[in-house]
Amino acid sequence: MKNLSRDDLKKVIITILRMAIGWHFLYEGIVKMFAQNWSAYSFLANTSGFLSGFYHWLSSSPSLMKTVDFLNIYGLIIIGLLLFVGLFVRYAAITGALLLTLYYFAYPPFGASLFGSGEGHLFIVDKLFIEAIALIFIVFAKEIGFGAEAAWTLRKSPDNKESQVDKSLVEAEIRSRREALKNLFTIPALGVMGWGAFSNSKKYDVDVMTGATIQVKSTALAELKGDLPKGKIGKHQISRLVAGGNLIGGWAHSRDLIYVSSLFKAYNTEKKVYETLMLAESAGIDTINIGFVSNSLMAKYKRATGSKIKVISQVAPNMKNGDYFEQINGALDNGADILQIQGNWCDWLVRDGKTDVIEKMMKRVREHGITVGLAAHSVESLIRCEELGIIPDYYMKTMHHDNYWSAHPRENRVPFEVDGKTNIDHNKWHDNCFCLFPERTVEFVNRTKVPVMGFKVLAAGAIEPEDGMRWAFENGADFVCVGMFDFQIVNNVNVVFDILKNLPDRKREWFG
Repeated sequence: MKNLSRDDLKKVIITILRMAIGWHFLYEGIVKMFAQNWSAYSFLANTSGFLSGFYHWLSSSPSLMKTVDFLNIYGLIIIGLLLFVGLFVRYAAITGALLLTLYYFAYPPFGASLFGSGEGHLFIVDKLFIEAIALIFIVFAKEIGFGAEAAWTLRKSPDNKESQVDKSLVEAEIRSRREALKNLFTIPALGVMGWGAFSNSKKYDVDVMTGATIQVKSTALAELKGDLPKGKIGKHQISRLVAGGNLIGGWAHSRDLIYVSSLFKAYNTEKKVYETLMLAESAGIDTINIGFVSNSLMAKYKRATGSKIKVISQVAPNMKNGDYFEQINGALDNGADILQIQGNWCDWLVRDGKTDVIEKMMKRVREHGITVGLAAHSVESLIRCEELGIIPDYYMKTMHHDNYWSAHPRENRVPFEVDGKTNIDHNKWHDNCFCLFPERTVEFVNRTKVPVMGFKVLAAGAIEPEDGMRWAFENGADFVCVGMFDFQIVNNVNVVFDILKNLPDRKREWFG
């Protein structure tokens, strides 16, 4: 470094910047090229910016999409190669900046929450913006750094009489093998990085989350036994197996295993959540029930992938400031299709004699023309609401038997204890039983005349899927909501498919 001139230092800095951006372009292009059935369709069709009409037009024609996909893939590859090896640098930088600008205005980060987290909440300046500015800088910079173009220019300069380059200096540089190596080192560097990426890909499969890395595992889908049956809730036709929101919310009912929630969150990274949701949709699960805080992630997923999955958002009142509709408005703003008053809040409001809050919330949801559900852990909550004439479009009720080891004795169960204080005593509630009185639940479900969605049907992993889901369907559930890891999805779909083909013990007619 001591012998490195100031001019060389500038060249090194701009070369590193140029190669880094070039590698990003090249890698994105190659991943898209090798990904099966990759298309920019979902990215274009779901744009939300002020130029969305233009992007929607691009996605409106299959033949146009073929051209867009071709230009996208090979444009990224060619721009990336030229920037990395240092050839036609200014033209590549201009083209790259224009391409990044198109990406940027598809989902412009304008006006998002100042207090949000993650890339989707940035305001004006995101990585696309920064990379585009860097490319514009390269366009107008005096130096383009070391590379093939610089080596070619040096080679031609002595024979060009109009060249403004000092010929004696050029001749000295041509004679210098060291200078030649400086300008051509980008080519072996590209080979080394390419080989490293290829080796890493073979060992670990996908190594980063690029626009094309999330792919559905077709080998798992090949094991599906048939199409998942559907039913109706309100105006919505949905699969009879609904994905539970715990898979993206990071909640786990783990009894006394204190590490499970952390393990759950570590496994379900955003990339893994996307993979899980895409696999679920490909397997026929077209609806997910989520906690309110997951609305922004689901909205981001749907924009990024073009997903048509229906979102049931749980909503709760803000009792501290008296705003019962805050979460209702937030869920609707994020595009939720169905709203459902959260189960623990229904229990608490009934327990505390505040059923008027439930009634007001349901009325507000219906004013928006949205299907509304009412959830509960304690069947007493739903019975009381029914007595008061508070009837939702569907019920969501914990539905599982209690024939498993960790269920505490019936004589020690107390209404409304779910989501309450946990006990050290194994004979009392400790995040271990969610349908406290199964027979009373079944009695209520079988007399109601609106659809019923059973949840916690596996008692948070204590009951085998075939056992728990069959019990729920036999005892009147029209739908079951199950939290699933990606590796459980195909098996659960097959279990539901087999159960619904042969259900002789069901007494209740299907509602929905």
